[in-house]
Amino acid sequence: MAHFTVPNHIFTGKSALEEAMSYMGNCGKMALIVTGKHVGKSPMYEKLVKMLEKEKIGHATFDGITGEPTDQMIEEGLKQYKAEGCDFVIGIGGGSPLDSAKAISAMAVNEGKIADYMGKEITGEIPPVVAIPTTAGTGSEATKFTIITDQEKDIKMLLKGDCLVPQIAIIDPDFSMDMPKSVTAATGLDAFTHAVEAYTSKKAFGMTDTLAISAVKRILEYLPKVYKNGYDAKAREEMAIAALEAGICINNSSVTIVHGMSRPIGALFHVPHGLSNAMLLKECIAFALDGAYDRFADLARAAGVAGAEEEDEIAANKFLVAIEHLCKVCEVPTLAEYGVKKEEFEAVIEKMAEDAIASGSPGNTRKTVMKEHCVEIYKRVYGE
Repeated sequence: MAHFTVPNHIFTGKSALEEAMSYMGNCGKMALIVTGKHVGKSPMYEKLVKMLEKEKIGHATFDGITGEPTDQMIEEGLKQYKAEGCDFVIGIGGGSPLDSAKAISAMAVNEGKIADYMGKEITGEIPPVVAIPTTAGTGSEATKFTIITDQEKDIKMLLKGDCLVPQIAIIDPDFSMDMPKSVTAATGLDAFTHAVEAYTSKKAFGMTDTLAISAVKRILEYLPKVYKNGYDAKAREEMAIAALEAGICINNSSVTIVHGMSRPIGALFHVPHGLSNAMLLKECIAFALDGAYDRFADLARAAGVAGAEEEDEIAANKFLVAIEHLCKVCEVPTLAEYGVKKEEFEAVIEKMAEDAIASGSPGNTRKTVMKEHCVEIYKRVYGE
């Protein structure tokens, strides 16, 4: 049996925020806006604040999300949520503020610390979450997941629960228009990874297949265009839709080996999540290919990189070539080029492999993934 969950309300397009405001009024009377310092000074933040004031919705702002969220950031945001008497949360920004908004909301009504929920399902009713992405990639606006770093253990915790799915998702492609090229690439490749993994996951089913194929096609066509020209409005719109589609996919059919192996790199070397996914894409998909030639071949044919009559193995390998080309176009650096020292990386490969397997994501791959496989892939990813 397949279970399909999405936000209660999804608004897309240039007037998305305006159209969502009447629904936002049903979420509560006092919002905690969770964001970062950059977005907190932006025109889109000002637009949000003015609309909240027009609707007579009170608000306080926590702009302490600096980089990918940690348990300490969540504790600080939670203190402000309680001190200000908030009753719902608005996340605006990239995946980090959106993930943080979910975590703060969850901890507003749950006991203990966020780290206590590692490996557990978060259940029960939590304050409503409104998600407003300003990047096109993480898909957090549509998922039941939040990724928070446990600073003490140096582990990126994958926390989940149906209650974490935002009540409202607001996707305005104009909000992503001023993204730097590096962020455009990293978030776009994150969305691409979501779509590919969701389609080739053991948990894939008809409804996620349709959205995953659509997202892969959009991203292969439009990510190179928007990377070249960030003010290409059509490309920004298509990428925003693709990120939403891919987010819905992973919410329902999950991710596989790439994400499982990506999180430890992010936790230990502070490589942005989408970028660490991109660094792993080629080697991880090359490993997974022969476990699902038919599924990878489907993606190749749908995206037009393989012919309808080509055998699955040939078509699947052509899709791998398309992945390599996309990463090259987006100028994905190697770990060494990013500044990760080989000796430091090799010293923690065993730990990263253990953490990857423990996350559960590699187990969704249509090929058995063992710790030793992860060790070999990490070695190949760094190279000589």
